[in-house]
Amino acid sequence: MKMNNSTLCYVENDKGEYLMLHRVKKSVDVNKDKWIGVGGKLEAGESPDECLCREVREETGLTLTDYRFRGVVTFLTDGGWAGEYMYLFTATGWTGELTSNCAEGDLKWVPRDQVTRLPIWEGDKIFLRLLAGDYPAFLLTLEYAGDRLIRAVLDGKNLLK
Repeated sequence: MKMNNSTLCYVENDKGEYLMLHRVKKSVDVNKDKWIGVGGKLEAGESPDECLCREVREETGLTLTDYRFRGVVTFLTDGGWAGEYMYLFTATGWTGELTSNCAEGDLKWVPRDQVTRLPIWEGDKIFLRLLAGDYPAFLLTLEYAGDRLIRAVLDGKNLLK
């Protein structure tokens, strides 16, 4: 199975809000109509933190000055899309002005405690809880059949019984 490498970042402001991206602009998008953090695929020869900074700058106009690695999320699928190793980050410092024209979708600051009420992937709720609880760096495997989460393994422990 082909595995892509990507980054995802939850940028947090001093009001306790995450910068969320509502993926509504591309007609073919595995994340169509979902709300996610910002990030994207690693380019050849690029490290995860280089990708993180480039993708956040491209999608938001912000240049990260303070970010933290939080874990690796492995996405597996029944074949509807390629698997993925996603390097997960949070960020609390940046320079620049937020763009009003993101090619991926619409950007919006959302209170952290409201994010799980948005249309998000079921597995995202798991790692958002880990971020909120300041869980140490983790390995999380999420397996989907279509849009349905069928397996979740956190640091070797099955979360779905």
